[in-house]
Amino acid sequence: MSVFAVTSFAPGQPVAVLTTQPLDRFLDYRAPEGGVRLGDFVEVPLGPRKVLGCVWGEAEGDFPVEKLRPITRVLDVPPMRDELREFLVRAADYTLTPLSLMLFLATRAPGLFSGPQMIRVYRPGEPPARLTEARRRVLDVFEGYGGAALTVGEITRAADVTGSVVHTMAAQGALIEAEAPKDQPYPLLDPSLPSKTLSDDQAAAAEVLKSRADAFGVTLLKGVTGSGKTEVYLEAVAECLRKGRQALVLLPEIGLTEGFLERVEARFGQRPGEWHSGATMTERRRLWRMAGEGRVQLVVGARSALFLPYRDLGLIVIDEEHDGSYKQDEGVLYNARDMAVLRASLAQAQVVLASATPSLESWANAQSGKYQRLDLHARFGVAELPEMRALDLRGQKLPHGRWISEGLKAAVDERLANKEQSLLFLNRRGYAPVTTCRACGHQIACSQCDARMVEHRFLNRLMCHQCGATAPIPTACPDCKTEGSMHPIGPGVERLEEETRATWPEARVAVLSSDLFGSARALKEQIASIAGGEADIVIGTQLVAKGHNFPLLTLVGVIDADLGLHGGDLRAAERTFQLIRQVAGRAGRHDKPGLALLQTHQPDHPVIQAILSGDDEGFWRAEAAEREALGMPPYGRLAGIILSSSSLEQAFDLGNHLAMNADPLLAIGAQIFGPAPAPIARVRGRHRVRLLIKAAKGAPLQAAIRQWLAGIKPPGDTRLAVDIDPQNFW
Repeated sequence: MSVFAVTSFAPGQPVAVLTTQPLDRFLDYRAPEGGVRLGDFVEVPLGPRKVLGCVWGEAEGDFPVEKLRPITRVLDVPPMRDELREFLVRAADYTLTPLSLMLFLATRAPGLFSGPQMIRVYRPGEPPARLTEARRRVLDVFEGYGGAALTVGEITRAADVTGSVVHTMAAQGALIEAEAPKDQPYPLLDPSLPSKTLSDDQAAAAEVLKSRADAFGVTLLKGVTGSGKTEVYLEAVAECLRKGRQALVLLPEIGLTEGFLERVEARFGQRPGEWHSGATMTERRRLWRMAGEGRVQLVVGARSALFLPYRDLGLIVIDEEHDGSYKQDEGVLYNARDMAVLRASLAQAQVVLASATPSLESWANAQSGKYQRLDLHARFGVAELPEMRALDLRGQKLPHGRWISEGLKAAVDERLANKEQSLLFLNRRGYAPVTTCRACGHQIACSQCDARMVEHRFLNRLMCHQCGATAPIPTACPDCKTEGSMHPIGPGVERLEEETRATWPEARVAVLSSDLFGSARALKEQIASIAGGEADIVIGTQLVAKGHNFPLLTLVGVIDADLGLHGGDLRAAERTFQLIRQVAGRAGRHDKPGLALLQTHQPDHPVIQAILSGDDEGFWRAEAAEREALGMPPYGRLAGIILSSSSLEQAFDLGNHLAMNADPLLAIGAQIFGPAPAPIARVRGRHRVRLLIKAAKGAPLQAAIRQWLAGIKPPGDTRLAVDIDPQNFW
């Protein structure tokens, strides 16, 4: 259906409405009294329920108009713009997702049915008869905000007074009480405020980005860790704001948000809007509304912020664009990096992809000229890139249960003596990845998944990292019943912490692992504490690699540099290279030199050698040549078909049927592999079977898959999901 056929519908006229319900079709309704416009958000009856929908166009059904149910009401929010509707249509078409699910993604804000909520606010009135110090501070706050209406909470926080001061002033007429919409506009950001002093390279890159405003284009901003990429793209944000348009900055990790917001506030004088799982429901509703009204200039958020109803989106920045968290692997399967480019093309907006270790896809697009590229080759100020060394473990015999080599220990000792920080990096959560019985060899597995239970000693529980199930740590083997025979195998960060505290009992040790924090606030507080020098040794998983800035950190020790090289993952080399280079980049970001030590049993491995040499371009060229020779992304196309069912037989039967009836795929020259059990063959009690489709880069893959799956109805409780451009193969 065309989303641009007409723009308004008279009362009683039949219209097509797209709802957020999983129906994968439009529903016809009668326009209500007063009519509706294309894109209006509406409440419509569906059976006995009232559901959210959006007016999508003219009705196409032949049902008698008089028998159509009317739209219940039009919601008091701005209608969806043509640009967003077209984006949802094209994103649904590319990912082979029902359009109703895309609309659900774009309306994930609470309270849309309730309409604007009101809140009590105050404005200055007559001068108070008696001007106390507290009352003077209250009036000063209003003067600082230009006489804007403020809530009691805003006044008391800014003036450092109690609520009784405000209420007394209102009773005496010194403040005037009124009602205002609860969802207030965000404070205006000031792009004219001075930025930090930029280096010549930074200033040149910033000028190029500023010159590309007001037109669609994609720029890869590649800069070594600590080179000031953030300050450069904030200048692009400033230019976007000067032109009266909105900007979006996507971050890969919620733990990065607070530090980034402080940098934004320092640059523009106010904080931007936030959109992520840590934001309150009230803030999410406010931001959704203000984005549509154009009354928030800059949004900082997670990948789903891409689906907000911006009034005039002029810039999208993807920070750490290589990060795997931009790919959503549940529900709607999409890559926010790629969808950002699509949305920007429709909004005539600029995209900046920022990374020290870009994805091979972005690197290849820059090489081919599809994307522009800007490079920052040096760290900002006096900081230098860390020295990289390998610690060859092949000739060393570490004591049983020990993972810190003598070379790494000596380096940590030196940092402790100099009152500098060290980071020990191990990309494994928990205490130990496997718990086994010494008597019979039994390993404790999840009862619902094809995965081993991971011991989390801090929680005194075993946990499945696939489904989240937990169980007590047994004292006896569940299989042979031998008491005291259960033994942890291999290290996780908790076990590494145990060794660290035993090795350096006087040191202050902090652990950064996502499963150890009950809230985003607790994680932010720990990061701030480390940055403030309240830890001597930091132990972390990949969480520590994502942009954190610890001024006193001068040593990074990678406990197992070989960990990511195992297995047959297409992107294993790329991810290992990115992760270790990123975590090594935490060292020496200020005035003291940094050192990164990589413990490895494979010092001659090409990836380890590329990391040590610093030859990024050589690594990308070699990786690209290998992928191109194999016809793999980004020089070929992949799509995954994931079948899940409580019955393994049903899943395989459907998989075999699909494989044997794949004429539409064969017609475009595609290859079909499988069906085969997924690497993790059972999750939450459901068996998982995969097929993999490989096609040439220019092949019409989505059209062929759509034709191939037309009419397929999975039996029983079997579910079928399509993953275009899969990033993971679990």
